[in-house]
Amino acid sequence: MSVRRLAEQQPESFAFRADILPEVERQIAKFPANRKASAVIPLLWLVQKQEGWVSEPAIRVIADMLGMPKIRVLEVATFYTMFHLEPRGRHHLQVCGTTPCMLRGAEDLKDVCQRRIGKKFAVSADGAFSWEEVECLGGCVNAPVVAIDDYYHEDLSPDDLEALIDALARGEAVKPGSARGRQTSAPEGGAKTLTSASLYDGSLAQKVALPNRPAPAE
Repeated sequence: MSVRRLAEQQPESFAFRADILPEVERQIAKFPANRKASAVIPLLWLVQKQEGWVSEPAIRVIADMLGMPKIRVLEVATFYTMFHLEPRGRHHLQVCGTTPCMLRGAEDLKDVCQRRIGKKFAVSADGAFSWEEVECLGGCVNAPVVAIDDYYHEDLSPDDLEALIDALARGEAVKPGSARGRQTSAPEGGAKTLTSASLYDGSLAQKVALPNRPAPAE
């Protein structure tokens, strides 16, 4: 398991934005007063949603809010790789490199990221992008998969990924899901079985006459 450490360069302070504080309070209120520490993961996630990463001052703020030792918050932040411990670009790409994605072209997608963005975890010169390789995004049927911010982009070719990066660089919203237009994890090229809706919509069902049952004895 890799060692995860806080970034060498840290901001002087951290504070939740006013628009995020109600959600912070809602998450804390889910737990009894003597179990507030259970909100540590949601609060770390809210920090990352606000800042793009988790800083040491943010860890101290969460520890104070939840009444727990700072080291306990640090343990959680460094254990889960979902938390970024260094600054990331405005759009962070997670390229799945597990076997199904690798067999279907993940190496080519990594080449695109290295050429367009730079080394893993580095932030692009304009601050717009960063990327990393992850194991495993769990979308193996639609490999290769890249998670961009909060959404999955599936069945990607190098050209597809180039187009996504271009659109994000222009400030455009990108549609998540399959680049091939599949419905969820349906077979590539369309369904091969149950091609007639009548096989599952109930239209072929026949009414069955049930025998009369005697009335129960009193």
